[in-house]
Amino acid sequence: MPSYVAFLRAINLGANRKFAKADIVAATEAAGGTDVETYINTGNVRLTSRLRSRQRVEAALEEAYLARAGFAVPTLVFSPTELAEIAADAEDLTRPDLERHYLYLLKDEPAKDRVDVLLAKEGAADRVVVRGRAVHLLLGPGYRTGAVDPWGVEKALGVVATNRNLNVVTTLARKWCS
Repeated sequence: MPSYVAFLRAINLGANRKFAKADIVAATEAAGGTDVETYINTGNVRLTSRLRSRQRVEAALEEAYLARAGFAVPTLVFSPTELAEIAADAEDLTRPDLERHYLYLLKDEPAKDRVDVLLAKEGAADRVVVRGRAVHLLLGPGYRTGAVDPWGVEKALGVVATNRNLNVVTTLARKWCS
């Protein structure tokens, strides 16, 4: 059976979107997932599934998470190979002068015109790199006052996204993709 890494968007934020690890595991298993593991309580899940397409895995998980949590949980699924490639890109792109390196994981690849709008926001110390279903937001000194808004990526691209920091993505790749 194929393995997948799922990223849950917007859980454990505020009082109304709590989704405990045990509930995530139970819901993932209810969706047909086996060998389920989680990493920290921000919605990172490794599973195997009989389903063979990313879209079918996402749909099954989203249905099970809604049933268990009581609210919609957008879910973005990657193969271990895809996640390993994103992590390798992240390590290649990072620089010692960065204040932050955010990775936005996307449900779907964004349209080129939307990517161009996002790239136009780059500043002298900030850089945006879009590769497939991943966006690397490389924020240099003074990024808070720069033209790149780290919270506007999803809106700018018009796709469902969730973000993780460099450490989480590279740790998951080492832990689950080897």
